[in-house]
Amino acid sequence: MQNLNVLLEYGPFILEGAIVTVELTVLCSLLVLATAMAAGVTLLSRSFWLRAVARAYVELFRGTSLFVQLFAVYFILPLSGVNLSPFEAGILAIGLNGGAYGAEIVRAGIQAIGRDQREATVALNLKRWQALWYIILPQAMVLMLPSFGNLAIDVMKATAATSLITVSELTFHAQTVRMQTGQTAIPFIMIFITYLVIASVLISLVRWLERRFGRGIVIADGGA
Repeated sequence: MQNLNVLLEYGPFILEGAIVTVELTVLCSLLVLATAMAAGVTLLSRSFWLRAVARAYVELFRGTSLFVQLFAVYFILPLSGVNLSPFEAGILAIGLNGGAYGAEIVRAGIQAIGRDQREATVALNLKRWQALWYIILPQAMVLMLPSFGNLAIDVMKATAATSLITVSELTFHAQTVRMQTGQTAIPFIMIFITYLVIASVLISLVRWLERRFGRGIVIADGGA
């Protein structure tokens, strides 16, 4: 009976945190996608210095903890005059962290497109950016989508870390309920189910995108 009362009384409060988690997931995923595309393409640049900068970014964010990055963005950036709210700091840290992993997905996806496709763009006298935008990336996206789907789920789970800098997302609200009621099982069962629902929606969306992007596209493999 007590568990039911906790569920009825604090359920809406938990759902408020779920809304913030969804907002964080969407905004972080958008930043991840933009950063991954930019860094992934730059990793294949003809310029040594551009490749070096992109590689330094990727290794920095893959080689350090998300928690360290989150605290650095929130507590250290203000020392240089850049003041971010906890919500903004969470988006920036998670977005840059996920973008570093996504950059390798983009690089691998582009390199997986067969040589004959690249030779065809030369025969059509396309500029390098035109070949990338109109020929290579549409085919590479089909290969990249499953990995980006997994990355989006990782981003969703990473949003829980923002509770450490007082973002009122799902985990933060569950902790608040636990401290106010002394109940542990109900609030954490609720967020367990909520995370599972959000992940299921993300998986369904990615599968739909795979069908949408894959329709009519045949990945040609012309050899390395």
